[in-house]
Amino acid sequence: MIKRAAITILLFPLAALLCFSQGNPDDEKLRDEVRQYRQAGVVIPDPGPAAVSNLSVNVSIRSVRDKRVYIVLSPLTVEWFISRGYQYTLSERREPKGITAPGSMLQAMQWETYPTYTQYDSIMRFMSSEYPALCRLDTIGTSIRGKLVMALKISDNCILDEPEPKVFYTSTIHGDETGGYVLMLRLASYLLQNYGNDTRVKNLLDNLEIWINPLANPDGTYNNGDVIINPVRNNAANYDLNRNFPDPVTPNTIKQKETLDMMKFLENHRFVLSANFHSGEEVINYPWDRWSRDHADRFWFNAVSRAYADTVHLYAPPGYMTYLDNGVTRGYDWYPVYGGRQDYITYELQGREVTIELDNDYITAPSELNALWDYNIRSLLGYLENANRGITGLVKDAVTGEPVPAMIFIEGHDVDNSQVYADTITGSFTRLLSPGTWDLTFTAKGYRDTVLRNVVLNMAEGTNVIVEMDPDLDPVDTVGQENPLLYPNPGSLFISAVLPGSLTGEVNIRVFNNTGMKMADYNKTLLSGVPVILDIRSLSAGVYTVVFTRRSAGLSFRSRFIVVRGP
Repeated sequence: MIKRAAITILLFPLAALLCFSQGNPDDEKLRDEVRQYRQAGVVIPDPGPAAVSNLSVNVSIRSVRDKRVYIVLSPLTVEWFISRGYQYTLSERREPKGITAPGSMLQAMQWETYPTYTQYDSIMRFMSSEYPALCRLDTIGTSIRGKLVMALKISDNCILDEPEPKVFYTSTIHGDETGGYVLMLRLASYLLQNYGNDTRVKNLLDNLEIWINPLANPDGTYNNGDVIINPVRNNAANYDLNRNFPDPVTPNTIKQKETLDMMKFLENHRFVLSANFHSGEEVINYPWDRWSRDHADRFWFNAVSRAYADTVHLYAPPGYMTYLDNGVTRGYDWYPVYGGRQDYITYELQGREVTIELDNDYITAPSELNALWDYNIRSLLGYLENANRGITGLVKDAVTGEPVPAMIFIEGHDVDNSQVYADTITGSFTRLLSPGTWDLTFTAKGYRDTVLRNVVLNMAEGTNVIVEMDPDLDPVDTVGQENPLLYPNPGSLFISAVLPGSLTGEVNIRVFNNTGMKMADYNKTLLSGVPVILDIRSLSAGVYTVVFTRRSAGLSFRSRFIVVRGP
């Protein structure tokens, strides 16, 4: 990785230019390696886009580069691959070098080697107990073998569910791609230690809910017990977890326990921004992985990916993270992936996720972990900051002030589920977009559509809005009810309102102008048959709507009046 080793050139015989042969003399050796180690790597000549797509449905592709396809086979896929007759070369198996277990948790927290699983568990619990106001430990689920899949919530009020954008970093869904594992542990520690003395860190924790899952596939990483010895890509059942999420191309894939647990966790939190850390190349990969067409927000995706890579280039030696378009690619342009987490989050959950490949070496050598941190720390912080650089805000009921779980979309722009939704509990929303001027439509069941036009977004700062949606009254609730009687109407100083007899007691009164802006909001105690006096002296000439609400009874009435002013 860091010291830029020369690329090994694999020479294929002329017959290898043909994709298929009558067998391969290495077939038995391939089977033996899979039996012994639960995986083996092979390389084939690139057979073209259609064949690569078919391969990606059936086996795990690690990379496509230099007209070669790099594949990892498991006990579930090796016989299918052999049966296809591909001419292949068996990749040289490399044992992890220089990995020795730290003597203690504190030694592991020097971040210069890989912890044992027991030490990892202790580190996660230590950070939560050491910083209880900033850090809370959560369990996403358990692996097939019973190891915990854990996440840390890091925020200034970690116990509360605040109306802030939620962001998520997760690593090592492939158990033998280990650099991101220590990188995420170190990032969590860095955020907690520097909250009180680093303005950038403080701003992140004050304005975001940051969730970090350092190890998504503990059974793969700790394949042989408590120490990393022979990590494997897949889970204990030999499934590639990053090919296991719902996908229209592979609908019948058996969902693994780790996948189901992660899906439930993701659906509960609805992260607006996330990244999934891998190794094997050095590149940022953005959606779509499974489709050749662009995401609606492709320019935004490219910009934030470009910013990550360009920042890395400022602090890394030449050659690091320069693969494909100088460290950036749209996933499908590299090779198609089906059942990937990136597309699941972006399509099914309307989040925004990228895949960040950190190292050409799958297992980053312990001696290189510090360099990996130095190259990436600024980019890691900068990527999280994007969550506060979109259009954010709250969606409320114009009458009650309660949150509205509205859908927010952009006419003529959104496609393939690129719209977003306001939180059902808080009404908060985040729409990440490229800088410019946008028209946002808010729609929700039981409410009139609201359009915010010409919302200006400066990506360096973000834009915050508050949207109040007018409810559509349920006809069942209004049958037989009178409308408030307003007089004189038009008026210039005061207007009297005679309300239905059912609207008595503590009542909220709101006045809106014809653009929907709230001009007054106050409470009064009403008596049956006694008119309410509205003071309209401060209002400009125009048409207004007044809404009377008795919240305790769920009753609401509205009417319009006109304010006139003399010449």
